Amino acid sequence: MTDAPFALPPHWPTTEAEAAAVQDELRGRVVLDEPGPPPGGPLVVVGVDVAYDDERDVVAAAAVALDAVTLDVVEEATATGRVSFPYVPGLLAFREIPTVLAALDRLAVTPGLIVCDGYGLAHPRRFGLAAHLGVLTGLPTIGVAKNPFTFRHDPPGPHRGDTSPLLDGEEEVGRALRTQEDVKPVFVSVGHRVSLGHACAHTLRLSPRYRLPETTRAADSLCRRALRDG
Repeated sequence: MTDAPFALPPHWPTTEAEAAAVQDELRGRVVLDEPGPPPGGPLVVVGVDVAYDDERDVVAAAAVALDAVTLDVVEEATATGRVSFPYVPGLLAFREIPTVLAALDRLAVTPGLIVCDGYGLAHPRRFGLAAHLGVLTGLPTIGVAKNPFTFRHDPPGPHRGDTSPLLDGEEEVGRALRTQEDVKPVFVSVGHRVSLGHACAHTLRLSPRYRLPETTRAADSLCRRALRDG
């Protein structure tokens, strides 16, 4: 177990009104003025992801720690549990965080950066899973999503590393990032204690061969196995 605060807060919300109130309170704790860990240096990066079995009402979470330089897996952990919150658009983090925190708590290494398969500020309420998880753990956190949610963007250039702003009106809430030549972009947003520029740079370094970061690919595979075997 790490010495980071990975325990679920007491009085976890069970209703939409309670969850919205918690979101409103925690959103003010997001730190946006830190650059975060520099890309390219030694770092333990942890990818997290979840999978659901709706028939059994079960959710499985995976946390996979990678060496940011070699992309070798350092450690991995899983957790499974009952889905403890209803499906409410904009409040999905409340369904996922209990098992994600449990998986993180089973790692012996402390993450230097957490990469979520989802959103941070690129969220209608500016508080997606990456932001929520970052505030609760205090760790630098980013979101890398497969689609732009409800926000608009121009296509980035065709080359690896090309970006374009992800916009809500005139506000840049993230960036579309081309991780591979002529492949659909991913959508990167800040969660907590990382600049958007560093978030994109980390995502690019974690995606040397495929569209999605190796953190996401590894966590996705592991949580699906945990759900199947659990």
